[in-house]
Amino acid sequence: MSKNVFFMSDPHFGHSKITDGTFMPKRPFKDADEMDQAIIDNCNSRVKPGDKLYILGDVAISKKKICLVDQINCRKTLILGNHDIFNTKDYLPYFDNVRAIRVFDKFVATHIPIHPDSLGRFKYNVHGHTHFNLILDSRYINVSVEWTNYYPLELTEILRIINDQIG
Repeated sequence: MSKNVFFMSDPHFGHSKITDGTFMPKRPFKDADEMDQAIIDNCNSRVKPGDKLYILGDVAISKKKICLVDQINCRKTLILGNHDIFNTKDYLPYFDNVRAIRVFDKFVATHIPIHPDSLGRFKYNVHGHTHFNLILDSRYINVSVEWTNYYPLELTEILRIINDQIG
């Protein structure tokens, strides 16, 4: 049974072009190996073996780097992102579950932000995909690692953000 639940998105393990600034603002690491290790260390500084981590997509840029997820010391669920293009069987050795979305009481967790007209009963969308870019709508909570200082956010942190907006 899980003790705590955490969320993060877009680790992009093994993606050298995300550390050299080719595709977007450069991540603050000398190379992909340093980035990968920092994200793993940051996760392990917060999560414990009984905890659960939802990775909201784009776990690894190449199939051979998916295994890095195994170094994170908790149970893991992958919410598929646009770069998670490999067969589900390639992810299952490292994840308890692979899903398209996950609905929680107060929000829906996705990789790509859902359209505002589709929020409906969910009210809030915890998402990734947009990296450094924020959606200027308080119903969207971006957990791309660039916004979380390369650490996972705990469920209570997300609920505090939602509750602060409610009242």
